[in-house]
Amino acid sequence: MIKLGLYSSIANPPRGDDMDRCVAETIAEAELAEACGFHGFFFGEHHQDQDGFLPSPLVVGSAVAARTKTLQIGTSVLLLPLHHPLRVAEDVVTLEAVSGGRVALGVGIGYQDADFRALGIEKKHRVGRFEEAIEILKKAWTGEPFTHKGRHFDIEDVRVTPRPIQQPRPPIWVGAWVPAALERAGRIGDAVVMSPSWPLRESAAAAEIYRKAAIAAGNEPQVVMMRDAWVADSLEDAARVYGPEVMDAYKYYSRNGANAFDEFSSEDDFQFEQIWKDRIITGDSETCVAEFKRWSEATGSTYFLLRLRHAHSGGPPHNEIMATIERFGKDVIPYLGD
Repeated sequence: MIKLGLYSSIANPPRGDDMDRCVAETIAEAELAEACGFHGFFFGEHHQDQDGFLPSPLVVGSAVAARTKTLQIGTSVLLLPLHHPLRVAEDVVTLEAVSGGRVALGVGIGYQDADFRALGIEKKHRVGRFEEAIEILKKAWTGEPFTHKGRHFDIEDVRVTPRPIQQPRPPIWVGAWVPAALERAGRIGDAVVMSPSWPLRESAAAAEIYRKAAIAAGNEPQVVMMRDAWVADSLEDAARVYGPEVMDAYKYYSRNGANAFDEFSSEDDFQFEQIWKDRIITGDSETCVAEFKRWSEATGSTYFLLRLRHAHSGGPPHNEIMATIERFGKDVIPYLGD
């Protein structure tokens, strides 16, 4: 059975106004997603973004957990090098208690300079801090006292309480977009969260890099595929409502050096109708069902996190997102197990 989750970019460009409204809309979207059969709801983290991109995903996750009963609550991703891992361990087990054990912690090393400047962390240490923090999280969630002497963190005889509800611990998903990160995810993570922007062929190749590393490390591979996706009456309707939003996001990532867009020579090349195929899961419901199955077969993923709203444009609007969530629930999700 293919499971669908939602990734919510909570932002309101250009100035980040009315973020209380944005959070309320996100909670409403999460409640509807649960009612429509979605499996999870996930949030990201950035700092100092002028569009108001919320910096505390676990806080918003707690609000969603309090308003839902079955929905998995997660981060995609928490920028782990910016945090003391003991504090993260405590916050996550607290969210475990609030949610009744529905947490997946997605973590990444981060890439925006402003995130590191805001927290006073040197970006050059991000990989070392990241790997050491994951080691500490695993020790902390045993519920037993532990000591850790490392290059970045020094912890003496500490026990994190309460114990996690999930056993042996909450899953740790590792965001990875380049080969070294994919191999790291296989070695130290419980799953990989992959780029929402790579085409199908590159996604399948990346999944294989991760899978080989996980098996070599004695871990069971799990591929979580982030995807830009939109279901509508037709591809033309999707292009009209969703196309401008996702193209704005792609232009932003291209300007910031994302390797998913190396093939494009200029921003004029970003035309929804020309590039959706093998990159965006969209169109009418039958097309979306077929595309999810095709992507699942090619990548080995049975869990897709869908990015409906885009932080860099702030859209599509809330009412359009609610309508699309309902359409996924009625016309797509029931047919993903056939």
